[in-house]
Amino acid sequence: MDSALRYADDHQDRFVGELKELLRIPSISTDPEYADDVQQAAHWLASHLRSIGLQTAEVHDTDGHPIVYAEHVVDEAAPTVLVYGHYDVQPPDPLELWDSPPFEPIRQNGDGSEENIYARGACDDKGQMFMHVKAAESYLSEEGELPVNLKFVIEGEEESGSVHLAPFIEEHQDSLDADVVLISDTGMFAEGVPSITYGLRGLAYVEGTLTGPSRDLHSGLFGGAVENPANALARLIAGLHDERHRDLKQAKTEEGYGVLEAIGARPTLDVNGITGGYQGEGAKTVLPSKASAKISCRLVPDQRPGDIADQLEAYFEEHTPPTMHLQFERLHGGQPALIDTESPAMQSAADAMEAVYGRRPFFTREGGTIPVVADFKEILGLDTVLMGFGLESDAIHSPNEHFGLGRFREGIQSIIRFHQRYAEREQ
Repeated sequence: MDSALRYADDHQDRFVGELKELLRIPSISTDPEYADDVQQAAHWLASHLRSIGLQTAEVHDTDGHPIVYAEHVVDEAAPTVLVYGHYDVQPPDPLELWDSPPFEPIRQNGDGSEENIYARGACDDKGQMFMHVKAAESYLSEEGELPVNLKFVIEGEEESGSVHLAPFIEEHQDSLDADVVLISDTGMFAEGVPSITYGLRGLAYVEGTLTGPSRDLHSGLFGGAVENPANALARLIAGLHDERHRDLKQAKTEEGYGVLEAIGARPTLDVNGITGGYQGEGAKTVLPSKASAKISCRLVPDQRPGDIADQLEAYFEEHTPPTMHLQFERLHGGQPALIDTESPAMQSAADAMEAVYGRRPFFTREGGTIPVVADFKEILGLDTVLMGFGLESDAIHSPNEHFGLGRFREGIQSIIRFHQRYAEREQ
């Protein structure tokens, strides 16, 4: 392990340069115009995995974007770690708020002393995923082998719902047989304060559309005589919370929780976008034909995405005015997850991060959703170690996304140490 750690430090600048190559590929999975770029990123990654010495690295086509699978088996008796990550990224909009082009990565110091790399996907998740690739390279190049059997599943649809990932896992259960899943797509508690995520909220994401008149109407000629879908939608949205900002009664949200509890361990219901009527500059006095709202609910254990979506649909149906038609669409969702912090894998991760940071990491719950964590549990029976190195200040999904190069290095070192410690615990 020591020689692998030295190799990683000695080749840090090259690692960053290779990461910049990947970051230059605009692999935006939600926009069909970038489908070729998503393909390019998948093939770049598979080629790179082969170049560092993995026995197998393949691109598997799906009905959407491809999934990269790679493996390196050293000993059937050794524990097997399955690494998951994603190479697709969010759209960079609004472009005018970026200080540098989102797909032209640059290195520069941020507000503090740490040097960052700025680009879309720098933290979420190309930078964090690439740490696992470089940890494997460090072992293979310097020591000739890994202390564990290592498998990679790296998808290209995480930012667009991971529609084809669960079917891929179902179809390739034998190939994906492992002892634990390892993911770096989460964050640290704070700079220099390591943490390991043991809980994730689930997600139910829906869209409700109210349609009234068959076309937009003149608000002077028809206003007051025709019910306005935008007004009706606003009333429906307002009724989703009570005066103490609690969600629908079925969501079982209690008041009196602190900020960290509310973010990581309580359910939410939020409007993510509203459309309807005239959206351009200036005024246009119309009574809109339709109005829509996209709504996301973050879920906690014992809540199921389908159940929450059912309750939302029932609420909308009950309160839709008789003069209007409701269209209710379920966009995507994911199950919540809780992981045993005392498992050998979780304690190995804690040991690894403690060795790098000089302090025992906190175990935390995070408000985001990684649906594949529940998929790995339900389909393969595998628990997941969520060992992330991002910070809230990294601006993921926002302009000027970045990742600290110090944390990039610390992540590689932590992963190298995890593999060794986990192999020792599982002997």
